Amino acid sequence: MRRSIAIASLLLAAWTFANDAQSQSNMGGHQPKDEGQRIYEKANCVGCHKWHGGGGGGYGGSALSLRDTQLEREQIIEVVRCGRPGTGMPYHDRDAYKESECYDGLTVTDLGNDMPQQAANFLRLQDIELVVNYVLQHVKGKGEPSYQDCIDFFSEGARACDVYKKDAGGASSSHATAGR
Repeated sequence: MRRSIAIASLLLAAWTFANDAQSQSNMGGHQPKDEGQRIYEKANCVGCHKWHGGGGGGYGGSALSLRDTQLEREQIIEVVRCGRPGTGMPYHDRDAYKESECYDGLTVTDLGNDMPQQAANFLRLQDIELVVNYVLQHVKGKGEPSYQDCIDFFSEGARACDVYKKDAGGASSSHATAGR
């Protein structure tokens, strides 16, 4: 009886391993989501900057392009932490402006009506760094969004990516506002 249970357990383990391998091969080239991308979505960066980081008008608001930004890593971290005074960019650090660590010591009193709104979801510093790393690796300086960018973000077969497929004449469709 014990031998039968052991054999059954081995067969189940082998079947599970084979199915996991098959599932992974069915994913095509899509990789599991980068942690920074997951935070980019959770913090609703896509609401204004769009999935591709190109910003512009449309759903959620109007935002600057993260693809074209000239800001360096530390500057982007400060913008995510502290928001952008006088704009719609919210601050994501719960303690922003409680200390004088935002924009060389600006305070709530200094900013008055230009005080950024708080984000719907606060982020820990390590999460802010992960989302900034994601932007630097996958968005900043990448030019126009492509079909590959889209499937890397959503996964193979995502309908949102259809607008990036090459048309019959070989010209690329580029609709930077494509969303989910």
